[in-house]
Amino acid sequence: MDRRELVRSVRNLATRQGLRAARSAWRLRRTDARGLPARGEERARVPGPVVGAEPLPGGGVVRFDRSELRICVVTGGAVFWGWDGAGPGPSYAVSGAPPEPDPRAGLEPDKDGGWRVVSERVTVEVSRNGAIEVRTPGGVVLRRDLPPRWWEPLRGGPARWTQRTEVAADARFFGLGGRASGPRLRDGTYRLWNTDPGGSFGPADDPLYITMPAQLVVADAGTHLAFHDNSWEGRVTLREGEEGEGSGHDRPGTSELRMEGGPLRCWVIVGTPARVLSRWSRLTGPAVVPPSWALGPQHARWGFGSEEEVRRIVAGYRERDLPLSAVHLDIDHHDAHQVFTVDRERFPDLPGLAEDLRADGVRLVSIVDPAVKADPGNGVYADGCRAGVFVRDGRGREVRGEVWPGECVYPDFTDPAVRRWWGELYAERLAQGFSGVWHDMNEPVSFAPFGGTTLPRSARHALEGRGGDHREAHNVYALAMARAGYHGLRRLRPDERPFLFSRSGWAGMQRYGGTWSGDVSTGWSGLRASLSLALGLGLCGVPYSGPDVGGFDGSPSPELYLRWFQLGAYLPLFRTHAAIGAGRREPWEFGPVVLEHARAALAARERLLPYWVTLSHLARLTGAPYVRPVWWSAPRDRALRDCEDAFLLGDALLVAPVLEPGGIRRTVRLPRGRWYDTATGEAYDGPGRVTVPAPLSRMPVLARGGSVIPVRGADGGLELEAWAPTEGRKGGGLVVPDSGDGWARPEIERYTSRLVDGQVVVRRVKGEGSGPVRRRVRVRGQG
Repeated sequence: MDRRELVRSVRNLATRQGLRAARSAWRLRRTDARGLPARGEERARVPGPVVGAEPLPGGGVVRFDRSELRICVVTGGAVFWGWDGAGPGPSYAVSGAPPEPDPRAGLEPDKDGGWRVVSERVTVEVSRNGAIEVRTPGGVVLRRDLPPRWWEPLRGGPARWTQRTEVAADARFFGLGGRASGPRLRDGTYRLWNTDPGGSFGPADDPLYITMPAQLVVADAGTHLAFHDNSWEGRVTLREGEEGEGSGHDRPGTSELRMEGGPLRCWVIVGTPARVLSRWSRLTGPAVVPPSWALGPQHARWGFGSEEEVRRIVAGYRERDLPLSAVHLDIDHHDAHQVFTVDRERFPDLPGLAEDLRADGVRLVSIVDPAVKADPGNGVYADGCRAGVFVRDGRGREVRGEVWPGECVYPDFTDPAVRRWWGELYAERLAQGFSGVWHDMNEPVSFAPFGGTTLPRSARHALEGRGGDHREAHNVYALAMARAGYHGLRRLRPDERPFLFSRSGWAGMQRYGGTWSGDVSTGWSGLRASLSLALGLGLCGVPYSGPDVGGFDGSPSPELYLRWFQLGAYLPLFRTHAAIGAGRREPWEFGPVVLEHARAALAARERLLPYWVTLSHLARLTGAPYVRPVWWSAPRDRALRDCEDAFLLGDALLVAPVLEPGGIRRTVRLPRGRWYDTATGEAYDGPGRVTVPAPLSRMPVLARGGSVIPVRGADGGLELEAWAPTEGRKGGGLVVPDSGDGWARPEIERYTSRLVDGQVVVRRVKGEGSGPVRRRVRVRGQG
């Protein structure tokens, strides 16, 4: 805790809420002191020498003197292994039943007394002492997991364990959930414990709201994803390698994972980045497709205050000819901050407001927190008490914490019956006219003046009938809440795709919705952190995310706000938001120049809506995130691997946001091929670095030569924008037309482009052949 945090904590203690929070924190710590026995003396253990093996479909069991390893290659080439009887299930991350073993793979003896499993896409070698190597079919080592080590309490209890891994000297690390310092994860320690930082955050803050032990490793030898399916608290210590010069030896990169309990089990997926994310999506579940309106611009504020203010803001957008898709209402629209209530004085006719806004093309989205005010007069609390849905301690008493409404209790979302009960409560939100929800404070949070924003670790949870405590349930609490909300909305409105996004989550959260950055600090460092979070989460399988445009706290300068707005227009969730008292985020509040340029950014977003719709469906079908690192199609390009200030939007566009004050030009690292400045039409050839104009009016956006992009035409219909390919090369693109916000099976249109006698020709691919294009085509980049 630094001096500023200490001063803030002391000030908080001086308030009534601060005193209640201090009392709550003391009570939670006392609960843990009673509910969690001291670990006492521990015994260290390693696997020991191999003593035998049992072949099974896809792999088998390798037995060691003091442990056993189950290893299996599944259909599609992913590898699973688990120590000491750990299997693929039960799992909150894996969607449905685990994949079937690959019948063509089997366990066979290897050199020096070890064993191996050989499959079409990967070879796994197990040494006689328990080290595991993952190799390409050509025999190149992608990762080497050294023999694990456990520390077991002599008096019983969960064993701590550590796993150290070596990767190539040139490897770069990505992932681990939402990390503000990324997307490339440099040397350091990263905590695995979903956390509300208790205020705005920047690149140096870790951990944040979404942590997950999913790590993407990119090296010359290949790309792989490693996921340790364990929701307990842990720490990952990364150290990039170093290549030896001349005859010197390489120093491998290392990753050391330390977990406080839970199973030691791991999934590894190898291949190109696209293939890795595709297999990851199949394993953890495809991303939901948001309703098409949720791909448009959205506006939120903590502190709208009244129905009249909401109407005024929406009218302001319309009067200035600014598109708007949704307005988000924060906790101030609740009655005394109580979830599933409405302040009738400030919002006397919320359904009427929602109906009027919807007629104007604007939806209402409601905040939903998990904490329920522990007041017998609160209907949700009374009903929950009768149903027995709230988290309890080891002595059977309700666990209580301090949140916005005051003293609160927490539903146990790891219980299927509780999820069903909670999901039915969303009927009240729908009756009020809301079209979607955003989950907040669901790490979960209990205010504390000196940190410790969580439930007691000894709190009891159902964990799908297995039983356990908060040490295991904490990181999946928000994931289970999202599951409850998503399925509740589906049952209540079966003909509409739910819109739900969550501040916290875990591996597999894309099955239920997306996320946003949380309380990112207002400043240029916060702007950079916004990009890091979106890229990193996409590589963990969560494609729909975006920041609070302008930052959560403080007042951005007009330049900072505009640059943030321009970046937000090219991220999946495009939402302005701010804390109460932090100033407004409406574009006209920053002067006429900013308003003019913000209008241009909004127009660009609206024009690309067919492309956004296409990317949302492709994310579900292929696992590819909307926002991708520039090395996505060229992971062996080391210069691209180190590029963190630009990104690809799909395959067709390269976006280079301005991340520093005063910038009017930008140096951009280009992947191979021809790239066109979409504003000027000027062509650049990659790979290499180029300097492009970045005036205040826009940020650089470049289109890949040969790409065919669906856009909204002047008449509002879908048309194709084809960028000229280079001589002798073909291009193309995919289009998924908007079929509404229901569950219709999407139609995928495939197009090719090429130069014929100096002219760009676009054809639609049909089966084995091609045919004429039935859509209007606009050719760009030619002459």
